[in-house]
Order: sequence, then C-alpha cells, then structure tokens
Amino acid sequence: MSVLFAEQPPRPLAPLPWILTSFLVGVLLVFAPWSSLLWESNWLLQLWPGLRGLLLSPFVRGAVTGLGLVNVLLALHDAYSRLFGDDD
Repeated sequence: MSVLFAEQPPRPLAPLPWILTSFLVGVLLVFAPWSSLLWESNWLLQLWPGLRGLLLSPFVRGAVTGLGLVNVLLALHDAYSRLFGDDD
C-alpha cells in the first residue's frame, strides 16, 4: 500500500479554526452595521461619498446582519454536528 493512501488518524480539532472563524465573522457582521464606530466612520464612505446613502440605509444594514446570523447559525450547526456526531 502506498504512503499516500495510508489511513490518516482522525483529527477532531481540525475544524475548530473554521468554526471559530465563521462564528466570529458572523458576530461581527451582526453588530457592525449598527455600530457608529465601525459602520458610519467607514473609510469607504470617505473615498466614495455616493455610497453613503446606500451603506447607511436600514435595508443594507439588515441584509448584512442577516448574513451574519446565517454565519453564526452555520457555525453553531457545524459545531453541534462535530460534537454530537450528527451527520446532517
């Protein structure tokens, strides 16, 4: 048998950085659009003032928050399936 096809030992902590990163990016995307420090003083708003109305609209803020919630839920689902062996 070739060394390339040898069985690898299971690495239970391998997905941990991916899950943690996905969770933290999701939390950032949930709270950043509603923070005046992170969202309203954005460098994009200074370089392209035409984007100000679009980026500060509640619709765009809500869409970014929704993407953050999806990220958080996917990270939690992935962590749950890794911990409890759920194969969904």
